[in-house]
Amino acid sequence: MRGLWAMAGFAVIMLISGAAARAQAPELDPPKVSDSPASIFQSGSAETKQALNANSVSIITGTIGGTYVQFGADLASVLDDGNQLRILPIVGHGSAQNVADILYMQGVDLGIVRTDTFDYLEKNGLARNLRNQFTYVTKLYNEEMHVIAPKTIRSLKELDGKMVSVDLPNGGTFVTAQIVFERLGIRPKFVYVEQRIALERLKSGELDAVIAVQGKPSGILSQLRDERLHFLAVDYDRSLQTDYLPASLSARDYPNLIADGEQVDTIAVPAVLAAYNWAPNTGRYRKLAMFVDNFFTKFPALQNPPFHPKWTEVSLSAPVPGWRRFAPAKQWLDSHGVTPVASAKFDEFNSPSPATAVTPVAPRRPPLAGKDAVLRQFQAWQVGQNDRPPPPVIRPPRKRDPLPTPVPQ
Repeated sequence: MRGLWAMAGFAVIMLISGAAARAQAPELDPPKVSDSPASIFQSGSAETKQALNANSVSIITGTIGGTYVQFGADLASVLDDGNQLRILPIVGHGSAQNVADILYMQGVDLGIVRTDTFDYLEKNGLARNLRNQFTYVTKLYNEEMHVIAPKTIRSLKELDGKMVSVDLPNGGTFVTAQIVFERLGIRPKFVYVEQRIALERLKSGELDAVIAVQGKPSGILSQLRDERLHFLAVDYDRSLQTDYLPASLSARDYPNLIADGEQVDTIAVPAVLAAYNWAPNTGRYRKLAMFVDNFFTKFPALQNPPFHPKWTEVSLSAPVPGWRRFAPAKQWLDSHGVTPVASAKFDEFNSPSPATAVTPVAPRRPPLAGKDAVLRQFQAWQVGQNDRPPPPVIRPPRKRDPLPTPVPQ
């Protein structure tokens, strides 16, 4: 009985102590949880509005489910710093539309663009002199070409005359698919459907294939579960070697679509983080320079979970042939001792001599035209894209009036 009274007393003491602790603890004041909204709503002014806009950087990304969108979200997660820096990712239509958005859309500071896009726009008379109007902050990653089709279709050539979705018009997948199929002499009937809808139509038999040029593993394709579907191989044909890299897809990337121990050969195209070539004395230039300093400084955090695995492939110092780097980005790399690809390693990779070639690791390569093409393959090899050794015209779209030289926003 005495034990029961002791236990009861102990419980009363604990209840009293808990009540006292709660009484001493300050009540939660929602405005104090975040000082940024409080300062805006309570003391907002013209100066507040100016500061918010001066410290906000918008990035045009890609369609829902693609790697571009995930990269934009990752950048916002790591770089957002209250009112000091805001990253505003924008869902876009992909690479070609991103070029137009960077040039013409007010408020778009940066965008993700593929390296084959400028050539496509200029060769089809849609734009001119693009390389002088753009700079790049960094090369991002290589985007693999995924070709999903029923297992009854066993090769890319069988898509000739078939219904093939290439995402929305003017997106990156649209551009790359146009180029690749033209060079390979395959003429599908292209349809332009957003990827999630296209995959449903593929499963119902309305489409014969869906093309998705996205960094592996693609979030939307990782969720695809259908035993009737598989990936088609894209051979590293000589006609593709000037602009694309050899790559592969494995069971590790897509366990629902590729069996253990198997892989599917494909190609990849580099993506870059691009910006308009602003003059150094402008506010937009200053804002981009601020972004670069924060991005490069915090970059290591992006290479760890939970962020997209493709961040581990990004090398801030990697050169992009034919592109001009944004000056503050180059200055940051130089001041921090981050140098481009070491020429010794590149020469070793490119050497035909058996005594110096890194044959246990580097892939055998068909002859390529020019050092830039070999450099692109070297970059792919560096990030582990070439897991295996790599082994002819559709009508161009209707020409439109060339884009005029843009007027800075």
